[in-house]
Amino acid sequence: MSIDQDKREDFELKSFVASSIIADREFEAYSNASIHDREKGSSFFGAYFNVVCVVAGTGTLGLPLALKQGGWIGLLILFLSWTMSTYTSILLIRCLYANGEKKRLNTYKDIATTAFGAIGGWVTFFFNSWILLGAPVLYMVLSGANLNQLCRGTVAEIGDIPWTIILSAAIAIPFILLKTMKELAWMSAFGVVAIFIVIIVVLVMSIIDKPNHVNVQHDVVVWDMFPIALSTISFSFGGNVVYPHVEASMKKPQDWPKVAAAGLGTCAVMYFIVAISGYLVYGREVLSPVYNSLPENGARILAIIVITINVLLSAPILTTSFSLDIEEMLNITEERFGKTKEFLIRACLRISIMVLIAVVACSVPHFGALMSLIGAFANCNLIFIFPVLFYLKLTGIRNKPIYELVWCGFIVLLGLIGLIFGTMEAIKELIAAFGS
Repeated sequence: MSIDQDKREDFELKSFVASSIIADREFEAYSNASIHDREKGSSFFGAYFNVVCVVAGTGTLGLPLALKQGGWIGLLILFLSWTMSTYTSILLIRCLYANGEKKRLNTYKDIATTAFGAIGGWVTFFFNSWILLGAPVLYMVLSGANLNQLCRGTVAEIGDIPWTIILSAAIAIPFILLKTMKELAWMSAFGVVAIFIVIIVVLVMSIIDKPNHVNVQHDVVVWDMFPIALSTISFSFGGNVVYPHVEASMKKPQDWPKVAAAGLGTCAVMYFIVAISGYLVYGREVLSPVYNSLPENGARILAIIVITINVLLSAPILTTSFSLDIEEMLNITEERFGKTKEFLIRACLRISIMVLIAVVACSVPHFGALMSLIGAFANCNLIFIFPVLFYLKLTGIRNKPIYELVWCGFIVLLGLIGLIFGTMEAIKELIAAFGS
C-alpha cells in the first residue's frame, strides 16, 4: 500500500471521527438551546406515556399467539426485539441531528432524504404511512368488533361496521382539536393505565383458569411458522414512526435515550407477562386477541372494555404523527396562513385522513391477518433496517468499533428475515381469511 493511500485513508478516518463528534456536539447544543424554546413542551413522563401507550397498544394482544406460531423460542426473539428496538430508537433520533447542519431534521422522511436522496425519502414515507394509517385501521376494526360483542343481545348490537364508523368519528374529535404530541400526553396517560389493567386481568384470570387446561401442548420451536411469529413480535415494538414527533415535543430532548429505554423496557415487561401466562395456560389453543381465551365472565368483559379504551387513545397518536408529516410537507403553519385559516386547513386534512381510515377499516375487518401483514411489511423496515442504514450513512462506518458493526448487521439480518418470510406468510393468511 502506498504512502499516499495510507495518508488518504488516515484522513478519511479522521474525517469520519470528526463528523461523528460534530454530530454529538450539535445534538447537545441544539438540545440545550431548545430548552428555552420548548418551555411549554411535554415533560419526561409525558413523552414516556406517549411511547408506552402507542407501543404497548400495538403488541400486547397478539403475543401469546406469536408464541403459539413460533414456540417458546419466541421469548428469545421478544428479548432481542426489545433490545434492538431500544437501540434503533436512539439511533433514529440521533440521525435527526447528524445532517451536518445546525437545524434539526423534522421527520423520518427528512432523515431518509438526507441519507439517500429523494427516492430514499419517498420509500421511507411509504412505509411510514403504511404504519401510521394501517395501525389505526387495525384499532378501528378491533374496537368496532369489541363494542358489538359487548352489546350482544341488546338494541346496541348494530354490527361491527356501524360501530367502527361511530368510533372513527369519536376519535376524530381529539385528532382534529389537539395539534401536537404534547397535547396528547394526557390521553396517553389514560391509555397506559388501561393497558396495565388488561395485563393484570390476563395474568390473574389465566392463573385461575389453569386447572381447567391440564393437557395443554406447547412447542419449543415451530420452524414453518417462525417468520410470521417474528413479524408479529416485531410489530409489538412499532413505535419508531412517532418517535421524531414525540422527541420534538419534549422540554429536554437530550433525555430521549432515557425515555426510550424506560418506555420500551416497561412494554417489554408487560409483554413477557402476557406472552408467558397466555401461552403457558392455553398453549396451542390460545387465541388472538388473548382475552378471547379467557372464561366468559366479568373479568373478560373488563379486559375487552379497557383494551378498547387503550386502542382508541392510541389511534390519535399515530394519526397525529402522520398528519404532522403531511403538514410539514405542505408547509401548513400559522406563520403562513394565520391561526384561523391554518386550523381550518388542518381540520379538513385530518377529517379526510379519518374518512380514509374508516373506509379501509370497514373493508378489511381481519384483525390477526392484518396485524401480521403490517408488522412484516413495514415495521421490520422502520424498526430494524432503516435506522441502522441511515445512521451508518450519515455518521460513517469506519469510525465504528467492530462490535457495533456486528450488532448493526445482526439487527438488519433479523429485520430482513421478518420482512421477506413474514410478508409471504401474512399475505397467505390474509387471503385465507378473505376466502373464509
